[in-house]
Amino acid sequence: MLPFVRFHTIEKDFRDPYVRDRDRVIHSSSFRRLEYKTQVFINHEGDYFRTRLTHSLEVAQIARTIAKELGLNEALCEVIALSHDLGHTPFGHVGGDELDNLLKKDGFINGFEHNFQSFRVLTKLEKRYKYYDGLNLTYATLEGVLKHSLPYTKNFFPKEITENFALDYHPSFEAIIVDYADSIAYTSHDIDDGIKYNLIDYDTLKNEPLIIRATNIVKKEGIEPKEQLFRHRVVAAIIRLMVEDLIDNSKDFILKNKKEFPVCSKFNSDKKLHIGYSKELALEHKRLMKHLFKTLYYHPKIVRNMYSGKKCVNSLYKAYMEEENLLPFSQKELLQTRAKHRVIADYIASMTDRYALKSYKEIYGL
Repeated sequence: MLPFVRFHTIEKDFRDPYVRDRDRVIHSSSFRRLEYKTQVFINHEGDYFRTRLTHSLEVAQIARTIAKELGLNEALCEVIALSHDLGHTPFGHVGGDELDNLLKKDGFINGFEHNFQSFRVLTKLEKRYKYYDGLNLTYATLEGVLKHSLPYTKNFFPKEITENFALDYHPSFEAIIVDYADSIAYTSHDIDDGIKYNLIDYDTLKNEPLIIRATNIVKKEGIEPKEQLFRHRVVAAIIRLMVEDLIDNSKDFILKNKKEFPVCSKFNSDKKLHIGYSKELALEHKRLMKHLFKTLYYHPKIVRNMYSGKKCVNSLYKAYMEEENLLPFSQKELLQTRAKHRVIADYIASMTDRYALKSYKEIYGL
């Protein structure tokens, strides 16, 4: 029995175990809060922007599509996708990076890492049962969330994790597919959001090989760049190209090696699996992402917003560490059984963008 995972008997259920896992995740508080957590763009500045919630839904849709074509378990892909970002802080990656820096500066070498935090949300922080913590999910789902992206081994993992989750082996093929679906989703929707809000321009992207291929598909539909539909169709074409390439390049290996019970593959983690994009598309995607980092992710407006978010997280952490009575009663109770720094980090990580800003303004009288 895993200390982090308490499998309890439940009444007979007509659902597939992974469908049941999915339902439990969807009905959790952490999943609902994703609606108001930043993906890349601060969502309260525009109703159109993707959030952690819409991103997770898009990843789940893409992962299910790929899984169906590859003969993998669609429900398992879906629940891993819906769960993979539950541990993210407000304000995107900068919030998590700031918490990590603060914790390490205070001597807590474990720091903060969002994949492990997602695992902790599912096994410890969510409370839906009287006598135990977590959502009581299957091992396959938890393994997929913990190991869906490389590297699997983290130097701060407790002994129970390293002993029970086979970190020296690749996870299920479903978990690997979710990682690729994640990259397909954020590549396409960040371009969509960036162009929509004039942070990047199609003309700056049009010479990228992947964009050229997507544009050619759209032009064959009779749609030109000046038309309103053009952006939507280009984004759809990018998804299509990446999904089809991934399927074509991975199908033979997966069909030959997939297991009936999708928990952990039989391959050591240092072995390169023949799952992924073709060499051509991988290079095109890498080049496109390099372009996006230069022109979009480091756009002055994005940097300003992320800097503000970083300062908000920093200030909240310092305030709660200095005066624990600022914490709500439910969090103060946890201080009796958990380390103070971890309670505060968990609390901040659970916040939505707007709640974090609201708390910051109330504490500092702004």
